[in-house]
Amino acid sequence: MSATTSELPTWDLDSLFPGLESEAFLRTWQQVEAQLAELRGFMETHRIGKEGTAKDRGTFLELVDRLNAFGDTLGPLYAYLVMRVDSNSADSAARARLSELELVYLEFQKLRPRLQRWLAELDPEEVQAGEYRLLLEEARIQAAHMMSEPEETLAAELSLCGGRAWVKLHTHLTSQITARVNGEELPISAVRNLAMHPEESVRKAAYQAELQAWEAHRIPLSAALNGYKGEVSTLNRRRGWEDDLAPALFENRIQRKTLEALQSVMVASFPYWRRYFAAKARALGKPQLDWWDLFAPLQVPGGSPRRWSWEEGRSFILGHLAQFSPEAAALARQAFDERWLDAPPRKGKTGGAYCMPVGRGASRILLNHEDSYESVSTLAHELGHAYHNHCLREVPYLLRKGPMTLAETASIMNETVIGEAALKTLPPAEQLGVLEGSLQSAAQVIVDIHSRFLFERAVFAKRRNRELLPEEFCDLMLEAQRATYGEALATYHPYMWAVKGHYYGANFYNFPYAFGLLFGLALYQRYLSEGQSFLPHYKALLASVGKHRAEELAARFGFDLASEEFWWEGMRVLLRRIERFEALLGELWKAHV
Repeated sequence: MSATTSELPTWDLDSLFPGLESEAFLRTWQQVEAQLAELRGFMETHRIGKEGTAKDRGTFLELVDRLNAFGDTLGPLYAYLVMRVDSNSADSAARARLSELELVYLEFQKLRPRLQRWLAELDPEEVQAGEYRLLLEEARIQAAHMMSEPEETLAAELSLCGGRAWVKLHTHLTSQITARVNGEELPISAVRNLAMHPEESVRKAAYQAELQAWEAHRIPLSAALNGYKGEVSTLNRRRGWEDDLAPALFENRIQRKTLEALQSVMVASFPYWRRYFAAKARALGKPQLDWWDLFAPLQVPGGSPRRWSWEEGRSFILGHLAQFSPEAAALARQAFDERWLDAPPRKGKTGGAYCMPVGRGASRILLNHEDSYESVSTLAHELGHAYHNHCLREVPYLLRKGPMTLAETASIMNETVIGEAALKTLPPAEQLGVLEGSLQSAAQVIVDIHSRFLFERAVFAKRRNRELLPEEFCDLMLEAQRATYGEALATYHPYMWAVKGHYYGANFYNFPYAFGLLFGLALYQRYLSEGQSFLPHYKALLASVGKHRAEELAARFGFDLASEEFWWEGMRVLLRRIERFEALLGELWKAHV
């Protein structure tokens, strides 16, 4: 039986704060303001970032303690407000409070230029920086790419009515968009979920309705994208970055040669992915896939497509995670039992899925669940993020935040464990569906992700000169999709720039997914060769993502990220799945003829 929306779990936020007027919420808010005031006073007393400043170990350690405490207090408060808004954009009280909190955080942001310059001047050996060494090394790079303190302060102040305002416009507008499909008005997240409907007529109708909905809102959405990317590009130039990609490489803690090696392998793999698309098209009885077929369930010979209920997905994940890591399984069970998850799609709720840390190793997970293997895989993926947050629970705040390139490690591991278990335990007809689901997801990360990178790179190049028209965004998106999907598709999606919130509020939020997938597959291969002895090293890696650059952390496992051969190791796992998919599909069709 398919779960109705009312049967899917919603998350418990009251255990974080029982309301905006609760004693816990107000006390935490006051604590954030008090800690910020004390931090500002400490910086003035010790002349942090000014002439004659102290540069001793004691001052450094006390400053670090204050920054860690401030982050630990602010984080859960901010997460609570974001989640209330994301799960219900009509929650005007939470939106107002979130705006107020952003103003409080802005006061902290104004201190950052002084903080970074002071940290940049410290000698790691003299202050015995220890595990905070990377903090000082990166401060030197950031200091070299900073405007004057008044300019940085002004940029921080203007961000609330500039970049952040455009992000909010996109988030709030897209959460309210609806489209009429076959006479029924649905929130846009539910319309997009119809891409997984077994009937092509429904998928096509949803695709057409979705395009009409995005087109109807193209003016404010293009204004948001122009505004956000324009601000980012302007600041990148003023800060002296060589191009708009350079800050993203720095934030992701990888070198350009690592990205080039990764993307070279991605592009070289495209012919294999087109084989997968062609095989799926044959299974659907079509000469070519259309865009609305990318997430279509296969019509398995001799049976109906497998529908995964919420309870089936939950049991499968818990059972097979326990065989990999009892600790990861226990954390997943805690997430289910303590209502960390908000699963049903609904109007006013943001699309997609994410996992939000809420302090002390706990998390909350937003989903837009459908009864499909892809949704089960997404659930496993987000529970991996929750396990990662759990592994970071004793790590100081400043060392807890790793780059996005490494942030996908545990989620990919979970996803792979569950996918491989499905391929080993289910009957052939169901294996085909699971295999197709995993390839469907991987194709998004390898093929579609690269189209998003090409699109964003082109947008930045053109946005440096002027604003782009909505139709120009569409043209650039189509050009990028043709470059990656090629002849595998008969139709494309010109409005993916409007769909993906990653373009708004982040920059080059694409290639790290491919990095994470292939890096995670390489780690999974290491697990297969080492067995349970791998797990302590795995946990140590997850707890260390905020302490090392990606290349340095990978080297501990003998991985050379600048080598194309390393990336082929992960890619070959996916290519073998494509070959297995083609073979299994052929066998099932022969058996049914």
